[in-house]
Amino acid sequence: MTHYLYKITVWISRLAILNLLWLGFSLLGLIVFGFFPATVAMFAVLRSWLRGEDDRPIFQTYWRAFKAEFLAANGYGILISILGFIVYLNLIFMSVNQSGSMLLLHIPLYTFLIFSALTLLYLFPTYVHYDLGFFLIIKQAFLIMMIQPIQTVMMIAGIAASAVVMYYIPGLSFFFGGSFIALLIMATCYHSFQTIEKKQQSRST
Repeated sequence: MTHYLYKITVWISRLAILNLLWLGFSLLGLIVFGFFPATVAMFAVLRSWLRGEDDRPIFQTYWRAFKAEFLAANGYGILISILGFIVYLNLIFMSVNQSGSMLLLHIPLYTFLIFSALTLLYLFPTYVHYDLGFFLIIKQAFLIMMIQPIQTVMMIAGIAASAVVMYYIPGLSFFFGGSFIALLIMATCYHSFQTIEKKQQSRST
């Protein structure tokens, strides 16, 4: 019992430190250029913990990932921002034009929004787990999202539950708002990655 309490305490302290690093490095990049590399670095640290590599110094591991992935992470950030801006303009345009033909465009646009948001949940975990090209990471994230619907639903439920708890206890957001939700996402995705890799190994043998 004491062993499990110790492990829980360690994880709580690590998540708090990781969240502070995420906030600090996001601010270091003036949010615009800091958020995405800071988020990638956070997922890289969480992946190492899930792999049992929890003896590495948190700050050094985080800083190494932040520096190494700064340009590529901001590349994804630019792409996501452009797509988000285009979708936003389309939503504004359709809200102004409520003709019958415009209403028909709602279905493909909202479908695109849903699948893009779900793919985004898998993007950062996929990026830190697989060594693939820029657009292949996006394709891989989309494909994994499509073939793992149960895990996706569980992930969304976990995020929603966490958001509700943090809404009623705002103080938790400062210490765990990013790191705990990222842990839910990374843990779910890591399980999906392992499931896929085991199936691939069994087919090759």
